[in-house]
Amino acid sequence: MSQVITLPQSPKISSWRNATWAEYIQRIENPQSESEQVFFNLDTIWVDMGNEGINHSRFNELFTLIFGFWFSQQADVKFDLLGGCVLEKPKTQGAAPDKVLYIGGEAPRWQTGEPRRVNLDRWRVPDLVAEIADTTLPIDLDEKKQLYLALNIPEYWVIDVRGRQIWFFRLIEGKYQECNESGALAGLPIDLVEQALAQMDDDNSNVALWFAAQIKDLSAQKNDLSQH
Repeated sequence: MSQVITLPQSPKISSWRNATWAEYIQRIENPQSESEQVFFNLDTIWVDMGNEGINHSRFNELFTLIFGFWFSQQADVKFDLLGGCVLEKPKTQGAAPDKVLYIGGEAPRWQTGEPRRVNLDRWRVPDLVAEIADTTLPIDLDEKKQLYLALNIPEYWVIDVRGRQIWFFRLIEGKYQECNESGALAGLPIDLVEQALAQMDDDNSNVALWFAAQIKDLSAQKNDLSQH
């Protein structure tokens, strides 16, 4: 894992601006803005305009497969993956992570007549959220990290599409600390995920199948150790 975080220049790096919660709600509930991702934190707003491109989509779906294959090796562990679901702490924070992962049950359930968003005053926070950073790496590693910290998300991943890197941030003693192993996906080393990312010139299905084979071997090794 790289120890130095290099932030490329991005036209989106200074795009946060002052706004009210009412403006955030108006924007997020506007049917003409459905392709936007809107983030709000303590009277500031950031809007990611338009749809993402091919690279973002390929890496995003790779992690759908990675989560699925990982939990296929975890007997009796319940999980619910909510891709792109909006999380809100009313009046103070709103976010639309690329990946929202609940582990162990008690995932949000929508009921008719409710907003199509997760109210964190009602539901527990997810165990992990992730951002796929193609054109937004500086914001994902800075302002969004502060936003998810404010929401008390236990684990935050940033996947750098262009650099083929990933960062695991875990909430430890009130701060995000960079870690070499996931806490939510206990036992998953960051090096294994970066080895998968390094192969992303291939189809993401082949990369995910390679990852599945690696974690199967990892699980077998752990079982052997536990029997001796």
